[in-house]
Amino acid sequence: MNKKKRIVLASTSTRRKEILENLGLDFDIAHSNVEEKVDKYLSFEENVERIALDKALDVSEQLKDDDVLIIAAHTMLIQETLIGMPTTEQEAYDILKRLSGKVHEIITGVCVFDTLENRGMFTHKKTKIRFVNLKDDFIRKYINYGDTWRKAGAYSITGKGALLVEDIEGCYTNAMGLPVSLLGEMLVEFDIKVI
Repeated sequence: MNKKKRIVLASTSTRRKEILENLGLDFDIAHSNVEEKVDKYLSFEENVERIALDKALDVSEQLKDDDVLIIAAHTMLIQETLIGMPTTEQEAYDILKRLSGKVHEIITGVCVFDTLENRGMFTHKKTKIRFVNLKDDFIRKYINYGDTWRKAGAYSITGKGALLVEDIEGCYTNAMGLPVSLLGEMLVEFDIKVI
């Protein structure tokens, strides 16, 4: 395979962009128009894999390029049920209160798709996170800080969100939205070497 193969990240996530930049990959960004809808007949693991694959295929159709390697991902935060993004301060408070002192799981589906070979791989990675016991006034201050919006679980593990985390079991970059170790293994299968 050509070492200069064009790589496209099918995401506008600043964290995913930052992760790929830290790996030293040269890549472009494309936005997927896939509706991130959960299929109730599939497991959470199957859902993140399916949505990541759908994003990769959507971007492939948009680009109409016959030689691109697309990287797509989808992340869900689970604590028995799916925890989404808050739309109000009260929802953010309720989510953080629910997570306080407990373990939740972050599952990221990753897809790497080669348009020339019309071949893709997809899988997922899980990370368990335990929150510290959060006091009500701390939760309110964190919400006022503004780091709860556009974040599943009403927090980001980077920045001040790290104050919420007592323990991590698994891949830290998975909690950011793109598991580097897993992605590296997948890229090798497409003759893309990070090191």
